[in-house]
Amino acid sequence: MSVVQHVEQEIFEPTLLCDRKGNLNPAAIGYARKPVIQCNLRGNFMRKKRWNCWSIYGDEMMFSATVSHLDYAVLCNVYVFEYETQRYFEKNMILPIGALTKMSKNVYETTSFRTHNTSVLFKYEASITNLQITINNFNEEPLTANLHIEHPHDDDSLNLVIPWNRQTFQFTAKHHTLPTSGTVNIGNRTFSFGRDDSFAVLDYGRGIWPRQASWNWGMASQRIGKRRIGLNFGGKWTDGTGLTENAIFIDGQMQKISEDVQFIYDRTNFMKPWKIESKFTNRVRLTFEPFYERIATSNTPLLKYETHQMFGYYNGRIQLDNGSWLHIPQMIGCVEECMTTW
Repeated sequence: MSVVQHVEQEIFEPTLLCDRKGNLNPAAIGYARKPVIQCNLRGNFMRKKRWNCWSIYGDEMMFSATVSHLDYAVLCNVYVFEYETQRYFEKNMILPIGALTKMSKNVYETTSFRTHNTSVLFKYEASITNLQITINNFNEEPLTANLHIEHPHDDDSLNLVIPWNRQTFQFTAKHHTLPTSGTVNIGNRTFSFGRDDSFAVLDYGRGIWPRQASWNWGMASQRIGKRRIGLNFGGKWTDGTGLTENAIFIDGQMQKISEDVQFIYDRTNFMKPWKIESKFTNRVRLTFEPFYERIATSNTPLLKYETHQMFGYYNGRIQLDNGSWLHIPQMIGCVEECMTTW
């Protein structure tokens, strides 16, 4: 079998995502190590999809907050997952579009969502994103989160434009191993996050999607020994485009993997071990062993989705650009399957 490595264009200068008609700008197709793609989405009524999803790995828990704008509805999701006890709770809100949501046009800008009893603010200023979240009734208790996420100046990030065609396309930014400090308070309990061992992952998306879509995504960000390690792998949605969202991050430096990976798992039992493997070489050989399954669903006339997000541990190895091997020992992370009609 022949080896397939995609030839992916690397982008270095600020570039508009769309042309004046709202179609994909061909110059934006490719990837960048900095968020230089400017998301000037326009037109395409009901088809624009925008989201900011933050996942923060701490010592005791994972905390996640997402704001999504689907053109016809606004979604906000906040969840907490405690590793030891496997206590899990999430708050979901789906609202008609309104003036109380602000979605940024670029990665390093502020996004916000507000209702009468919920305030979610992702405030970017001077290379720091401050997550300021207040929910009056989170599992019948008040929740407040104040987290400070650093964007180290010298760190790489994955900023990628996937072209299905000129009318349907997606810009995704995956920023890993971002040092995070602060607290999450739920009722009378306080969870602390220290910048030396707590790391955030940003999933930022802006694009024009087809009505039906599906994807796999696997990710992790934590310290292994003295090094900050981030893993990012995707499948299904990038297949056949000549680009991938596959990359690893070592102390902030990205090594792009320009080869498709396959997610091998049992759809009748998502709790069985998963495999993530490069399709044509041995460069990526990972096993993911879940210990908890999060299921999220919606079944409305405009929005249907089913997500199986697994929490668990990565084990295996990845070959680096210089031919050496990065060994992944029991690295906590997530993997998911999502199928949506939106």
